[in-house]
Amino acid sequence: MNNELFEALTILEREKNISKGTLLEAIRQSLLQACKNHYGKTEASNVVVNIDPETCEFEVYAEKTVVEQVQDELSEISLTNAKLKNSRYELGDIVRVEIKSKEFGRIATQNAKNVILQKIREEERKVLYNEYYEKERDIVTGIVQRRIGRNISINLGKVDAILNNEEMIKGETYQLNQRIKLYVLEVKDTPKGPKILVSRTHPELVKRLFEMQVSEVHDGTVEIKSIAREPGSRTKIAVWSNNPDVDPVGACVGLGGSRVNAVVEELNGEKIDIINWDENPALLIENALSPAEVIYVSADADDKTATVVVPDLQLSLAIGKEGQNARLAAKLTGFKIDIKSETEARDSGDLMDEDEYYDEDGYYEDGYYEEEYYEDGNYEDGEYSGVDGDYSYDSADGETYEDQDGGYVQEDYETSKFRQEEETYDEPKDPEIQE
Repeated sequence: MNNELFEALTILEREKNISKGTLLEAIRQSLLQACKNHYGKTEASNVVVNIDPETCEFEVYAEKTVVEQVQDELSEISLTNAKLKNSRYELGDIVRVEIKSKEFGRIATQNAKNVILQKIREEERKVLYNEYYEKERDIVTGIVQRRIGRNISINLGKVDAILNNEEMIKGETYQLNQRIKLYVLEVKDTPKGPKILVSRTHPELVKRLFEMQVSEVHDGTVEIKSIAREPGSRTKIAVWSNNPDVDPVGACVGLGGSRVNAVVEELNGEKIDIINWDENPALLIENALSPAEVIYVSADADDKTATVVVPDLQLSLAIGKEGQNARLAAKLTGFKIDIKSETEARDSGDLMDEDEYYDEDGYYEDGYYEEEYYEDGNYEDGEYSGVDGDYSYDSADGETYEDQDGGYVQEDYETSKFRQEEETYDEPKDPEIQE
């Protein structure tokens, strides 16, 4: 019998992840409860149950006091009966008298069984709660089970989770037995077991997916500083590298876009823009408005407001369809962004001419940025020379200029623009570059 009990406890420990010690304690408590029920006592403080954890051998006995005349059979024993057990017992001694658990009635036995089962259920709930509580604010894989009204039941293996309608991506459909990634919002402990709420719309889901796909994000080399998401449509993330030799954007994109494409596929085609994080809010805003070009950014860090000027033909791209690009850029940076076209900005005085960008010492004022310049480039006598000497112009009278090979058409000097036909780089002017 004890071998069978030992094997049963071993199986329960393995399948339910409940320690054998906890199960033995449940059995001990059930035997104590059975004694109380059998003897009709509300308390049985003198009853002791010992269980050997190695063999599961157990003994139940009552500690009885030796008296001349017995008044309580459960707690007292006569001197005559005590001496039958051991002749050395005297009045007042404590005698251990074995209680045969087989003598317990059917009701007492059933109650003991219920105590054991109740303890097992409680421990199972506790184990499941602790297991999934550790996964709160993390990502899990679930299997679609069934619809419950407008919500969906998701099986996570040992327990079911609830995907509420408001946490579903708009337009996304879920098939029976489909495997999906979910973000664990909350784990609640209830009498019926842990209640787990999950989400497909939370911005942190994107972050966790990148941690799974990008080793540099997982080990902390690349940090995801900020995320702005409109589920099912587009997400913008700003990344930063703690290692100057690691390109954060390149690491997240992967070779041939393999890493970012894996995340996009998991999100059923949701577009993802990855930009470089910058401590300078003006540069961060400029990056956040990608793919639109930016002429000028003025950011107020105290008021969290910014004015951005873009070329006339880039205004709709900067704002995005139904304002999405500008809206996501504002969420990503935390700034309220006012976007103006170049013509509108000049008319309102928000965009100055070239000469007005310099202070009295001939340096570029803070907050003003032009698009194209070379690190070693300089302005002198109306001529511009780049690092490789590719760009040049001969005067400042509003002509149109070309590079030495005639391959790039430049705008006039008045707009201070040097834009390549294929690609434009947005960089801040270095304070050391003077007129």
